[in-house]
Amino acid sequence: MVSVKEVAAHAGVSVGTVSNVLNRPDQVKAETVERVRAAIDALGYVPNAAARQLRAGRSRSLALLVLDVGNPFFTDVARGAEARAAREGMSVFLANSDDSTEREGLHLDVFEQQRVGGVLISPAGDDLARLAQMRAHGIPAVLVDREAGESGFSSVAVDDVAGGTLAARHLLETGRRRLAFVGGPLRIRQVADRFAGASAAVAQEPAATLRLCGADEMSLDEGKRVGEALAPLIREGRIDGIVAANDLLAIGIQRALLFADDPVRVPEDVALVGYDDIAYAASAVVPISSIRQPSALIGATAVELVLEAGEGRPARSVVFAPELVVRESSASAPA
Repeated sequence: MVSVKEVAAHAGVSVGTVSNVLNRPDQVKAETVERVRAAIDALGYVPNAAARQLRAGRSRSLALLVLDVGNPFFTDVARGAEARAAREGMSVFLANSDDSTEREGLHLDVFEQQRVGGVLISPAGDDLARLAQMRAHGIPAVLVDREAGESGFSSVAVDDVAGGTLAARHLLETGRRRLAFVGGPLRIRQVADRFAGASAAVAQEPAATLRLCGADEMSLDEGKRVGEALAPLIREGRIDGIVAANDLLAIGIQRALLFADDPVRVPEDVALVGYDDIAYAASAVVPISSIRQPSALIGATAVELVLEAGEGRPARSVVFAPELVVRESSASAPA
């Protein structure tokens, strides 16, 4: 690799002058800048970003750590974050905790060692002590898809209680009364809030009931497993509406019901509403109603908040309102 010394020798200037051309060109005479840049082009010199990072104490990269990189919702969040960071000349690299606090901790250790410019994180748990430690070391963090509460961190999220309420209320308005909520584990704050919202909506309807159907993870395969377990209850008339805590679960549930040996019809036998409004929801065999979150905007806002935190500005929380998107999976119940 070509070194700064070689560039300096080729241009006939000092190493310090080359450094100034790379970092503070306004302090160098125009003809010297031109000569140094010509030497850089001739030799194919590539500046050492790692060395610059060590000198500056922070990189031009942000880290985005999500619960499930396989969930298209987080992919859309990442796109929004990347687009906003690019406007600042920064990059974003994506990491996956797989909803594991241990794995999250390992990633955070690496982020600190790399002196990232900031961390955007959807936490796997409630203990934010590691983030507080990183903040004390000069690396700001922002909570993504999670409200900060009294933690002192900035955050960007959607009102998941309101989202759960929207989903359940919609099913009640279409004539369903025996609802099931599928999601979990409930230690995930977003899932617990969505269930709380659905419960609140059902509590306002005296004739309605809500059954909690736990899920071990928020995946397509888990949705299929739960769907197979719910099918007999739907055939017996004990469930006529389902709120799924995300669209992957909803898609898996629908597949299990439609393609069973004794198929369950959607929405004739059971109505279905998902959450996140990922692209696959609209493309399902029966297009799935869903609660839309502004995923790209969440990512972009998280970058803005972490930049503010890096400048020492006060923490703030941004909460977006969810939106119900109605499709065929929750058409009105037959008379």
